[in-house]
Amino acid sequence: MKATRARRYDLIVFDWDGTLFDSTTLIVRCIQAACADIGVAVPSDEAAAYVIGLGLHDALQHVVPGLPAARYPELGQRYRHHYMARQDDLVMFPGTLAMLQALKARQHFLAVATGKNRRGLDDSLAHAQLHGMFDATRTADETASKPHPRMLQELMALFGVPPQRTLMIGDTTHDLQLAVNAGTDRVAVSYGAHDREAFAEHGPRFVAHSTRELHDWLLEHA
Repeated sequence: MKATRARRYDLIVFDWDGTLFDSTTLIVRCIQAACADIGVAVPSDEAAAYVIGLGLHDALQHVVPGLPAARYPELGQRYRHHYMARQDDLVMFPGTLAMLQALKARQHFLAVATGKNRRGLDDSLAHAQLHGMFDATRTADETASKPHPRMLQELMALFGVPPQRTLMIGDTTHDLQLAVNAGTDRVAVSYGAHDREAFAEHGPRFVAHSTRELHDWLLEHA
């Protein structure tokens, strides 16, 4: 009988958009539509994708710098309008549920650290029927936005897990820098918002090009 492999990480933390949920294109289009609505320059696909993972306020400030402060709430409202109109079209990446179930069976703590707000994440969890899958979640409106380490620090404190026993997984450099700042290992996925060439300087242990690759790596190394 094959020996059971020792668990390397007690806590595995996932980003949401572009890592578990196939939402990158929709977020980009909603940012662009919101900019068009209020009459400011529409960012390129690359520029709009870059801010995915940040909290909404930080993302909009980055993608539309120089907008009068009083207009950012209007821009955010238009973004939410477009996103809410199409969010039911979104789905998890193929194989995500099976991966999470396999990790649960190995008794890892599973968590989410996301730039979404609490209402947005809860709506997405309900849509994906994933309530109960995660042991804890953190959103940008209830703690510091990425790449500040507070999200991971709070999750580690909650479960009493040290950084060396924690793994962060995400599709953006914001996710990887969050992990660097919190002192944890990190894994990148290349099928989300950021180009994989940008990941190297953040020292990921692995770059997965599909959920299947991520699943296999986690079962072997996590």
